[in-house]
Amino acid sequence: MSDVPESHEHESREHESRTTATPFAALRGQLHEAATRFADGPEALEGLLLGMVDDVDRALGERLEIFPVCHHSPASALAMARRLREKQPKVVYLELCEDMAPLLTELRNCRLPVAVQAFASEIEGLPAEWAPLSVVAPITEASAEYQAISYALDTPGVELVLVDRSSDHVFQWDSRHEQPKEPKEPTGEDTASPAAEPAEAALHGEAVGVEIGDLRPRFAELEEHLLRHGKVRHWSEWWHQYVEVPLGDSDHDTYRQVMFLIGSLFRRLAPGDGDRVRVDEDRERYMWTRMRAHLRATGADPEDCLYICGAFHAASRVKEFGVQGTDTFAISPRTATRWQYGLIPSSHAAIEAQFGLASGSVSIAATQWAKNLKRTRVKPYRLQGQAGTKKERPTKASAPAPVVPAAATDQLSGFLSRPPVLDTLDEAELLGWSVDITRAARRNGYLASTADAIAVFETSILLAGVRDRAKPTPYDFQDAAITCIEKDTVPGRRDVRRLVEIMMGGDRIGQVGYDALPPLARDVHDRLAPLELNLQQRGVRRALLDMASHPELRACSDVLWILRRLMPAGAARPIMGERRLGERSIQESWDLSLGTHQRALIELGYEGVSLEQVLEQRLRRAAYGPQATTAQVLAALEDATLHLTGRRLADELGARALEVLASERTVDGAPEVLRRIRGLLAYYRTHEPVLPAWIESFVKAGYAHYCTLLPMAFADEDASVRHVAAMLGFLFSMEGLALSLGCDRTQLELAVAQSHPKDQAKTALLWAAQVQLGTLSREQVRTCCAELLANPLVVPSYPQYLSGFVHALEPVPGLADVVVEAVSNAFGRLPDAVLLPWLPVLITTLRSNAAELAPLLIREAGRIFPARLAALDTWVPPWRQQQPTAAASHGLASEGVALLPAHPATCDAVADLLGCTDGWGARAEEGARGARLLPAYPATCDALADLLGCDAPWSSATRPPGTAALTAEYPDTAQALAELLTGP
Repeated sequence: MSDVPESHEHESREHESRTTATPFAALRGQLHEAATRFADGPEALEGLLLGMVDDVDRALGERLEIFPVCHHSPASALAMARRLREKQPKVVYLELCEDMAPLLTELRNCRLPVAVQAFASEIEGLPAEWAPLSVVAPITEASAEYQAISYALDTPGVELVLVDRSSDHVFQWDSRHEQPKEPKEPTGEDTASPAAEPAEAALHGEAVGVEIGDLRPRFAELEEHLLRHGKVRHWSEWWHQYVEVPLGDSDHDTYRQVMFLIGSLFRRLAPGDGDRVRVDEDRERYMWTRMRAHLRATGADPEDCLYICGAFHAASRVKEFGVQGTDTFAISPRTATRWQYGLIPSSHAAIEAQFGLASGSVSIAATQWAKNLKRTRVKPYRLQGQAGTKKERPTKASAPAPVVPAAATDQLSGFLSRPPVLDTLDEAELLGWSVDITRAARRNGYLASTADAIAVFETSILLAGVRDRAKPTPYDFQDAAITCIEKDTVPGRRDVRRLVEIMMGGDRIGQVGYDALPPLARDVHDRLAPLELNLQQRGVRRALLDMASHPELRACSDVLWILRRLMPAGAARPIMGERRLGERSIQESWDLSLGTHQRALIELGYEGVSLEQVLEQRLRRAAYGPQATTAQVLAALEDATLHLTGRRLADELGARALEVLASERTVDGAPEVLRRIRGLLAYYRTHEPVLPAWIESFVKAGYAHYCTLLPMAFADEDASVRHVAAMLGFLFSMEGLALSLGCDRTQLELAVAQSHPKDQAKTALLWAAQVQLGTLSREQVRTCCAELLANPLVVPSYPQYLSGFVHALEPVPGLADVVVEAVSNAFGRLPDAVLLPWLPVLITTLRSNAAELAPLLIREAGRIFPARLAALDTWVPPWRQQQPTAAASHGLASEGVALLPAHPATCDAVADLLGCTDGWGARAEEGARGARLLPAYPATCDALADLLGCDAPWSSATRPPGTAALTAEYPDTAQALAELLTGP
């Protein structure tokens, strides 16, 4: 590989040998005089100017004809169509990724613009963080590459050879990851118009764009100089004014020399970016190496060949340049990355966004292409069957036109010295534009009239004159329309600039035909055929599925739910119906826009041959990723259960969830784990005869795992109260199953006993856990809350205790009445300075972290509080009602002392039921057993009365007999006891 100094030395020797050459001798003399006159010394400027002429002379002298082009340039496309009909080459070398060649024949099944794409999701030999890899090459009808492809594919005996680096080499040579990203400097392109609509500009996604003819100054000062002196705002307008229009009517020799000269200028004034210069030169070495290898292998005559490349690469100075160049460049082998190829829809806005062009410039270029064809009557090449039209095969000339000799005639001198052509104003065209934009403005809410149309017409002429233009360009007309119609307000969704772009052709969006789709995309359309919708078209289609009347639509429903899981939002959006574990809708309504999201559907085809295969691969990738959490694995398992038949993958992911859970040392995913394992457990309990082995192992391992982490989580400041509540929720809700599988409840009791939180919310959560375990009574919790409210030093932190109680409803839902009581006491007793700042925190907590707990609180509050407003005045909270005292209970028991000796068996039965094992004491008399029992156990008497429903005064004779649980087991005893307690 030659370095830059050797290249410059080779160039100086070549310049010395050509100073006396005839074709450009006059031009060299003029440039030498200009350099001597305007520069401080002739060396620097003369070397630049004469070097550019040498580049042109060198490119023209190459035996294999080089055809320089610019990306999406109508002038290049027109010159290409004209040259192909004149020369009729037998071999066409095209600057495009060589591995994309087999896909070009599918272009005839598409509506342009589309992009040829290479896609790789499984990477080997390249950095894994780059995945997925994507390379696109957009193709429009007004492009030179499309003319060459159409000619080569539809002309018998013509071979099309792609010679640019492969998609794999694009990333092999990519060194951008080694450099820190710098903020992009604003250019004139960014100020041309508002950004393109996201849906249109994102058709290429994050793909790397490959274009033929990246012809734009890489020297910022040069571009700024050209824009300022050209009196234009952005590069697209400069190119249209000073290159497209003049070259539109030029002959072949003039076109080639001008494009060679521009490519040489931009190449010589490019900044000395070592990586980018190296990549550019390696691309040129790569292409010439491939072409020489093909010529040797096929024996083709270089004079029968045509090499189409960007003007920037045409004026190359590498040693490998030309048919007689050296073969010293070694092409590195491709990596083991598996590439997939296909066609994706493109659009004018997507091309502009990806390659930094001004908004609307590609649409204007398409309009210019149509005008050039109409004016010059050149017949363009078009693939047979393109856009549904037939095309006749071009008749090959009996004798091809003679090849341009190496020593071409100097056309640059006349072109550069010729003043701008003063074309007569095409008033009919400009009048049509003015009328059309006024009509469009009125439809979009502007108060435009005929006077505005006249103003736009005159202002366009005025702007063209101010900018030294013989004829208003579309950009002049656009500025005039904005000035005269839009003024300072935009009444509708579109501004005038956008209306002009639409009028000039709009954002034409391509479409990939059914035959050119990958197998997965075709399979999706086939499986959705019963819906009887044209899903190829862009826009939203409404699908109504009545599975009760048409059971065959269930297969369509399955496809749509998988598409919703795999494709971007909006591609398949359910309006009615849902799919959850154990639930299937009998009627569904969908909004489908598969035509709009065709690119995403095509890229699914690169990952597999069916939707189920792609879904399984993605679920495995998510579950076995290095950063996978237990919650993510359970989410993948739930999706597998919902969308895939069979238990194989679900069981495999369940085992994987068990592995990930054992390796986790944090509790960040506890809430999600609890929610998903509860749903899966409920599903398997209702839909399977037995629980899967993995879920039993998961519950058993999770019980031990969270018991181990519980003390640490209570003390860890990074573990929030929500996470700890979720852990307790798992332990308490799964406790029955875990104990049946062999777990020990003592482990949980020890974990709670070893927990010593410092946070107030976690303290309240610990109290709730102790209540659930039975080590703390509800009355003790009430007492603790009352003491907190009575302590002025603790009152400011009381809301934090309440937050803990709210989260405690997750593991201990039976504590809802205590939580309602604590919140009610807070509202009644907390000062406003504490209560008011806490209210937003409470609402936020309920909405974000405990939304599922709010119904439980509301339901409990509705049970406790009065249902009508009139009853509120006399209502007394249950927690404030006077409970029967011990003395009163003792008095009530004394009234029944005389009744017990008559029924000693009743006292024995009650004592056995209530656990009274102390015995009767001294038994002086057999009939004194009942008389000594109740005075000794007054609380027992009260409890028994409550159980039997004896809530009226003891003297009441109308109270009904008890109907509690005891009556079922001891009917005779209960009846006798009821009669004794009610009295006569």
